[in-house]
Amino acid sequence: MRTAIATVCLSGTLPEKLEAIAAAKFKGVEIFENDLLSFNGTPAEVRRMAADLGLEIITFQPFRDFEGMPEPHRGKALSRAERKFDVMAELGCDLLLVCSNVSPDALGGVDRAAADFRELGERAAKRGLRVGYEALAWGRHVSDYRDAWEVVRRADHPSVGLILDSFHILARKTDLTPMRAIPKDRIFLVQLADAPLLEMDYLSWSRHYRSFPGQGELAVDAFMDALQATGYDGLLSHEIFSDRFRAGSARSVAIDGQRSLIFMLDELRRRTGTAVPGLPALPPRAACAGVEFVEFAMDQTAAADFETLLAGLGFAKAGQHKSKDVARWRQGDINIIVNREKEGFAHSFNITHGSAVCAIALRVADASATIERAVKLLDQPFRQGVGPGELEIPAVRGLGGSLVYFVDRTSAPSGIWDVDFDLVAQGAGAREAGLVRFDHISQSMHDEEMLTWLLFYTSLLDLAKTRVHDVLDPGGIVQSQVVASEDGALRLVLNASQSQRTLASRFLNGLFGSGVQHIALATDDIFATVGRLRENGVDLLPIPENYYDDLEARTDLAPEAIARLAESQILYDRDGSSEYFQVYTQTLDNGFFFEIVERRNYAGFGAVNAPIRLAAQTRLAPHPAMPRA
Repeated sequence: MRTAIATVCLSGTLPEKLEAIAAAKFKGVEIFENDLLSFNGTPAEVRRMAADLGLEIITFQPFRDFEGMPEPHRGKALSRAERKFDVMAELGCDLLLVCSNVSPDALGGVDRAAADFRELGERAAKRGLRVGYEALAWGRHVSDYRDAWEVVRRADHPSVGLILDSFHILARKTDLTPMRAIPKDRIFLVQLADAPLLEMDYLSWSRHYRSFPGQGELAVDAFMDALQATGYDGLLSHEIFSDRFRAGSARSVAIDGQRSLIFMLDELRRRTGTAVPGLPALPPRAACAGVEFVEFAMDQTAAADFETLLAGLGFAKAGQHKSKDVARWRQGDINIIVNREKEGFAHSFNITHGSAVCAIALRVADASATIERAVKLLDQPFRQGVGPGELEIPAVRGLGGSLVYFVDRTSAPSGIWDVDFDLVAQGAGAREAGLVRFDHISQSMHDEEMLTWLLFYTSLLDLAKTRVHDVLDPGGIVQSQVVASEDGALRLVLNASQSQRTLASRFLNGLFGSGVQHIALATDDIFATVGRLRENGVDLLPIPENYYDDLEARTDLAPEAIARLAESQILYDRDGSSEYFQVYTQTLDNGFFFEIVERRNYAGFGAVNAPIRLAAQTRLAPHPAMPRA
């Protein structure tokens, strides 16, 4: 199958869009009429630009309000089509997309529409062109692909074919079974789009909330299975209308589009066991066995303060890098790296972002296979020089310019710590606080980036996504979505907000980019852990008494149990018989903080407590400057 993308998917001018599409390795492009109308040049110039970039213009679209019009509107519509054919000849494009009529003047009737398309097909054929008919979900008389197919079938003209759009079909929950019987040669184009499940009119939903396959919640996999049954091996093209995409980088969005198609087709191949023409062979998504380490890039002053906090949290310095100013702090199965180097990647990251998480290392079965898959998904691999005898750990660029490392036992059977680090004997005063593993990592990002990183994680790693959850911050709404492995070995929380007043957005401003805002560490006894933290002088986030008064009213917890929670500043949630306990450190100057959690067969993240935590943090945070009018 050949892949393409419509210019309407991207922000920018038409030349910028074409350059981004070519850079993302697409070979075909749909020219959206508005992009051509706003271009200060001729269609022939667009054709030359596309050709110079190695792009084929596959479609000119859309042609609206055509079929079923009474005279004199019918004659005018045919005249409009002739002018579009003139433009197509200059563009070097042979397919005109005709979407179903939404005009109040349109008349119904399949035979009437078929006659109109027969006439249009005859005119197109004289010029060596074709027309494709697409059912809009909000079409006046034709809003179902089955009706559009019947129009095409009755038109019975070789230059008239069907265009299938996954959004229009899946948004209406149309039965996919009849699609399997459509002759593949009568399908001229397939357009792909996903979207979140929303309760709104089809037009608004389509115009603002579409996304690439894998980023939404529509049954795109079922759509592709039905399409595969037809034997279709033609063009697959993205047509995405999205406020987020329009706010983002054209190059980044185009790469997401290509990554989405590669991921979707690879999943199709694995489900059906059928080879997909043109698809490179990919290793399977990597199963993640957990987080090996989190690395912080820091200067000397910030590192000293941070290591004091780590010691208070019960961590002990367990290793010193053999050739670099890099320390390993450990507790249970948790490894935190503090990098003070004055050259190399971490140093550059620190100069740009200040003291922050610069890398996360994930445990996978085969790091080489993971990197191979990443490269084929257009992720950016990363390499830097290593010293003699040191390990080169495979990595790709991650959120905010950080790194995601992949560690396995094949490249380092004894583990990276024995190769790169000298053991540091723990002092007599080193006392653990009962922290045993990474529970989850929370990343804050710009709103227009959220779908990018959702697709990055779910296409590369064997992770599932949850539905988007809206969290109430005193400064606005934060959208939160989780990607996690089935066994919970890796949980990542992705947060974004359009408001500049939320703590997430203020963190981004301070970091000069997206990054890890907090890390949750697990304990098996949160009360004992809190007791040890207090003994060590760790300041915890104070929770208002009103929270515990409400907890007494809405739960059946005994008064003494609530009093114990209040005394320890612990937040609590319950789901049936499952329980969740969480407590927070106070926020550091860079906006980062730790969370300590105990799960008792609980799968969530204490969403009910998020507004309480955010309000408590906001009270202690410096007040942001008021924006200028």
